[in-house]
Amino acid sequence: MLNQQEAIEHLKTIRDCIRWGVSRFNEAGIFYGHGTNNARDEATWLVLHALSQPLDLADTFLDCHITPDERKQVVELLTRRIETRKPAAYLTGEAWFCSLPFTVNEHVLVPRSPICELIENSFSPWVDAEKVKHVLDLCTGSGCIGIACSYAFPQAQVDMTDISSEALAVAGKNIYRHQVSDRVHLIHADVFDGLPAKKYDLIVSNPPYVDAEEMVGLPEEYNREPSLALAAGQDGLDIVRRILQQAADYLADEGVLVVEVGNSEAALMAVYPDVPFIWLEFERGGHGVFLLTAEQLKSF
Repeated sequence: MLNQQEAIEHLKTIRDCIRWGVSRFNEAGIFYGHGTNNARDEATWLVLHALSQPLDLADTFLDCHITPDERKQVVELLTRRIETRKPAAYLTGEAWFCSLPFTVNEHVLVPRSPICELIENSFSPWVDAEKVKHVLDLCTGSGCIGIACSYAFPQAQVDMTDISSEALAVAGKNIYRHQVSDRVHLIHADVFDGLPAKKYDLIVSNPPYVDAEEMVGLPEEYNREPSLALAAGQDGLDIVRRILQQAADYLADEGVLVVEVGNSEAALMAVYPDVPFIWLEFERGGHGVFLLTAEQLKSF
């Protein structure tokens, strides 16, 4: 088995580096789930980043020889992934969501919500896209959901809130990156607390929803993400309860609320057995995302 220095000396091509990375990742038993779900995709992402190459680099270029300095950069980055257990997105500083690039760091979750599919379909058939004028992204983190919504609804104004000033700083960078500052606005707020009175046609949220037991058992990669964006009390519903209690006050008459609760789906249904949650399905996988209309919210 080649050590780092031996790898730098003996690996010759991009393909060699990817193969070496896959072997090291399998050997180390690292966890995937922050943009990739297997060793090859993860290694390819990091190798191409280290070489300043695009992710869609043609396969014919994988057999190109690279310089010793380039091999050193590749090996060091792959080794950092193993030793730090940081998700690859934190090492590259970038993640993709709805086919859009977003700047990320350890102050925000790595974008991965199945809500992406809903955005790509403009939340059809639940809303009339042409009538969506105001969108709210609660607990925005990197801003990926809100900014993606600004692409899906180009005529809409989008407000994005977060309790974390550090997260809002990252979201601000992404607003600048996508040049949407005329339509996307940041608000420092604790869920709805601190948010000005306003009615929205669509409220979307991927809030903290991990319960206490699950937090203890998370793979190390998840422990590199901000616990503020993950942990939500004993049953994982601390933030979702507040959303359900206040959302009706901020929804337009025909507005809808979409919230991701992940593995806390069962706990939510147990606490609110009479609420007619509409659980959405996804072609590319994912679960635990519900929808409620303004009328449904006002009924309880």
